[in-house]
Amino acid sequence: MSLRVALVGAGGVGARHARTLAGFDDVELVGVCDPEAGPREALAGELDVPAVADLDTLLGRRPDAVWLCVPPFAHGEPELAVLRAGLPFFVEKPLAADLPTAERVAAAVADAGVPTATGYHWRHLDTVAAARQALAGARVRLVDVRWWGTTPPPAWWSRADRSGGQVVEQATHVLDLVRLLAGEVVEVVGGAAPSGREGRDVPDATAAVLRFASGAVGTASTSCVLPSLTAAGLDVAADGLAVQLTETELRVRTPGGEERTEPTVDARHTVDRAFVDLLTGAPAAPGLVDVAEALRTHRLAWAVTEATRTGAPVRVASG
Repeated sequence: MSLRVALVGAGGVGARHARTLAGFDDVELVGVCDPEAGPREALAGELDVPAVADLDTLLGRRPDAVWLCVPPFAHGEPELAVLRAGLPFFVEKPLAADLPTAERVAAAVADAGVPTATGYHWRHLDTVAAARQALAGARVRLVDVRWWGTTPPPAWWSRADRSGGQVVEQATHVLDLVRLLAGEVVEVVGGAAPSGREGRDVPDATAAVLRFASGAVGTASTSCVLPSLTAAGLDVAADGLAVQLTETELRVRTPGGEERTEPTVDARHTVDRAFVDLLTGAPAAPGLVDVAEALRTHRLAWAVTEATRTGAPVRVASG
């Protein structure tokens, strides 16, 4: 029996998920929804599925689950509508462009008790599992996180109230791994280099110092002025051990030498497969990040954003 799946959001990320889902033998894509007719019709035509203009009509097609691939500013109401229908959902990161919306959705998910998953696909890399194994039992002292890249083309990205900013929209991937590999951050302080470009309030660069519950310290930096992505990953320094992790490589240095490995899985494919498997009765894969766990990462990203915006220390929300 096929899992009936509906997709909201026909942009680049939504199209990638749609193509992946359409390639699964046990998934039936029952419709694609997007307020923009061009992308909606193009993707639906490519995959030979119905194009739907609004979410209510899409839910009327009686899917078993919904994939929500909307821009950061569009989160909130789509999730709540899906929850009112009693359906599980996959939602792309970040959870929202702000913190209150993410908190509201997470509370509604907890009340509904439905399965969820999010787009933190890096957690599905086998190199991430290897990094966790290498650090198991080691005392982490220092973490360095960076996302140095370019400005994405959508106009909404350059507006903080629409994208949440570079930390929330992009660096959230590596901040999620900070939590996974080094533990929880409790306080952040930092600063930002503001953009001088007209119509843009996302900083050109940010830098923050992180204080961990364990006593470790860290740094996190971002920039969006480069011609292309030049650095996205993290370094972890522990007693007698150094771990360097990106999406494409893991390096582990010990007194005995250095070992380099590359991922053997396509994490963007695996994250969709893992949630389909969960919905069809399989145990949850270790890499799946549900909304409750994603909220913890979103709180950290928001704390970094606020600390670099204000220059004042910001405590990371917990709960």
